Amino acid sequence: MTPIRSLALLVITTLAMLTALALGGCSKPAEDPGAAAVPAPSSAPAQTSDDDKPITMYFVPSMEAGEVITSAEEIVAALEERTGYTFDVEVPTSYIAVVEAMGAEPARADIAWLSTFAYVLASDKYGAEIALQVGRYGELEYRGMFVTRKDSGIKSLEDIAGKTIAFVDPASTSGHIYPSAMLKDRGIEPTETVFAGGHPQAMLAVYSGRTDVGCAYYSPTSDEGEIRDARKDLLKEYPDAGEVLQIIEFTDWIPNDTVTFRRGFPAEKKDRIVQALLDYLATPEGAKALGELYNITELVPVEDAGYDSVREKLAALGIADESTLQALIERNELPSDEAAGESATESAAEPVEEEPGA
Repeated sequence: MTPIRSLALLVITTLAMLTALALGGCSKPAEDPGAAAVPAPSSAPAQTSDDDKPITMYFVPSMEAGEVITSAEEIVAALEERTGYTFDVEVPTSYIAVVEAMGAEPARADIAWLSTFAYVLASDKYGAEIALQVGRYGELEYRGMFVTRKDSGIKSLEDIAGKTIAFVDPASTSGHIYPSAMLKDRGIEPTETVFAGGHPQAMLAVYSGRTDVGCAYYSPTSDEGEIRDARKDLLKEYPDAGEVLQIIEFTDWIPNDTVTFRRGFPAEKKDRIVQALLDYLATPEGAKALGELYNITELVPVEDAGYDSVREKLAALGIADESTLQALIERNELPSDEAAGESATESAAEPVEEEPGA
């Protein structure tokens, strides 16, 4: 064999050996039956269980959003301490937005403080479950009221014909549904209706002269003569509001508002939260926070059947059907499903301001 052929054969043999070694290094080693499997790293985020997710509690914007948020944050802080759960607070811009949040897929609202009409909608449309009924000064029912200025010359419902009227929110039971039903029954048509965005705002619209009439919730005065209806929220800034504004008519009695849970909320969690709310209300700080929130003095366990009278009322008005929600949205230019969940934690419907010269 020539030196050149010997050198070539040596090179070929060496390359073959190197290739074999390289392939052997890339092959999968035999698995050790006793060794623990090591999962491959993944760039996907870890899945969070429902138990780790904050419980979202929604509050209707029946008052100025900032005031609602202040009380709401105190309440959920107490609930976190008592239950060990984590809570988020949301105050959307309308009552209907709270209802829609409970019916979204997945639900955006786990718990909601719902007005009577809003609860009936959430229950009938989305299967929401009532847990507690609000009590105020020993009463589990309340009424809506029609309020005017004493110097307006308006003394009865019939005088409202051709006048302007401020309602609270399209889904407010005492501040829209029941009052508008009374006007409809009597054939009384105002020239203009506005939605003020809250009970105090509706009263302010009348006080300032923006509208001739306002509708809001009524609670009886105390034994000492203290005003406890929606007018009281004006007294701090307008001390004469109790004298300037008069009540000319009341609606029928209405079951009080509710603490409602979304359909499918874990029963054990619900029971624990309900008990925590009851325990918190029994403390001085809880009584203060809940009183400042929605004038709550009691919380009472209740069954859904307690709201059948409201369903009968709505059926008589022709608004207790599947199209109710969308009809309200279209009629009153409320947010669509996509916008319904937008929070008003920084701003709610602005209070009605007094117009110059009014």
